[in-house]
Amino acid sequence: MILSLQGCMAVGKTTAVRYLQENAPYIHISYEDNRDVIEEIRRRKLDKNKYPDYLEIQKLWLHHEVVRYQKAVQYPCSIMDFGAEEIEFYTLHYPKSIGKDWEIENALKAELEEVRACLPNRILFLDASEEVLRRHKENDATRSRNFFEQYLKTLLPLKRQWFAQKENVDYLLVDGLSAQEVGERVKQWCDDCIRNGV
Repeated sequence: MILSLQGCMAVGKTTAVRYLQENAPYIHISYEDNRDVIEEIRRRKLDKNKYPDYLEIQKLWLHHEVVRYQKAVQYPCSIMDFGAEEIEFYTLHYPKSIGKDWEIENALKAELEEVRACLPNRILFLDASEEVLRRHKENDATRSRNFFEQYLKTLLPLKRQWFAQKENVDYLLVDGLSAQEVGERVKQWCDDCIRNGV
C-alpha cells in the first residue's frame, strides 16, 4: 500500500511525516530526497525556463520518482512525502505557471507512463489558508523556499483544481491545528487506510 501526503509548501507535510516516524513504526517513510537530481541539473547547467532543458530536467525527476516508488513498494505500507502524483502534476503544469504553452504530454510520453504506474493508492491533501502558509514559512528557518511566492500565486491554484478531480484524495485543513494535532490526524488517516485496505 502506497499512501502520499500532498499540499502546498510550508503546510506541514514533513512535520506530519516525522510524527508518523515516531508514532507509527509499522509505516515506512519515503522522504522526498532530491539532492542527486538537483546536483545533476546544476552539473549539466540546465534551465527549467527553456523548453529543451525543461524536458531533460523532468526526465531526471520522473525517473527519480520511479526508483523511489520501487523502493517504497517493497514494504507493506509506505507513505510518501510527495509521491509520483506530485511530479506528474508539476511536469504538466509548471510551464503554464510561467506563461508557456509547451507540449509536454507527447514529448515525455514514455516517462509519464512509467510514473503513472507508480501513483499512490490514496492521497491526503493538507490544505491551509494563505495566512497560515505564510506564517509556517516565516517560522521555518531551515528552508529558503525561494519559490514560495510564485508557487502560492500560480501553482497552488492549479494544484488544488487538479487534485479536486481525483477520486482517491482526502483533505485535511490544518488551520487552527497544532503540529501535534496534524500528526495525530494524519496517523488516524493512515490507520483508517490500512484497516480499510484503502
